[in-house]
Amino acid sequence: MTFFEAFANAPAFTIGLVGVFGLLIGSFFNVVIYRLPKMMEANWRQECEYLLNDDDPSSPQTPAKQFNLAIPSSHCPSCHAPIKAWQNIPVISYIFLCGRCASCKTGISLRYPAIELITALASIFPLLMFGITPYAFAIILFSWLLLILTVIDIDHQLLPDQLTLPLLWLGLLYNSIFAHIPITDALWGAMLGYMILWSVFWLFKIVTGKEGMGYGDFKLLAALGAWLGWQFLPLIILLSSVVGAVCGGIILAARRNSTSTPMPFGPYLAGAGWIAVFWGESIIDAYLGMAGLR
Repeated sequence: MTFFEAFANAPAFTIGLVGVFGLLIGSFFNVVIYRLPKMMEANWRQECEYLLNDDDPSSPQTPAKQFNLAIPSSHCPSCHAPIKAWQNIPVISYIFLCGRCASCKTGISLRYPAIELITALASIFPLLMFGITPYAFAIILFSWLLLILTVIDIDHQLLPDQLTLPLLWLGLLYNSIFAHIPITDALWGAMLGYMILWSVFWLFKIVTGKEGMGYGDFKLLAALGAWLGWQFLPLIILLSSVVGAVCGGIILAARRNSTSTPMPFGPYLAGAGWIAVFWGESIIDAYLGMAGLR
């Protein structure tokens, strides 16, 4: 009996176990979303200081404080009181504490339990759609990385290579081992995904003199192509563009921002890629049917 067969024999237990683990890992994702951009900024600052002081080795450099995903330990950003284990139980602690710090009573953002719940749902949903299979667990990992990338891009307009590149390589690795799609389709998907947005970027820059998107968007579409194949790239681009135009217009109108205000494109790409995983074939079949092509 294989690993997946053992879990498939107890589907309710497996789904419940995965849901609980999703809540726990969602709590860690909150740490990644908050700390990874700060770690990158600190590294950039240190590199800049090194380059600026390169001509004068004797000049003092700012000592780097130890800051990573584990250090310092979790604490309240307002009063800096350490967060105890019982105060860090996903969702339950937030409800028990009424959404406030146990020490200073400062409000805790609703986003923390929301991300924990979304992570749990994103962990359960692939099992319900694809069964307890290797592909379902692969899509759970796929969904986790997309969630982290989405929130970081919303906060910082940044898609870290530390996440987009592993997402790309994992897609190629999975398809090379399990052949969910032919590996040649995955390779072409990764290459074309990058080249399509790279070409749009340079065309827009040549015409307007401005940068319309970041390089992280190229890498994210390449990763989606590695998972889904080149055939799904038109659907992903169309879905992300339509949703981005609608949501972007609503956000700009609500905030009364100018059209020059930069908007992250990564969340729309991630959302379109996630939709394509579950309903992409149905959407394409429906479109071809309406167009009389099938």
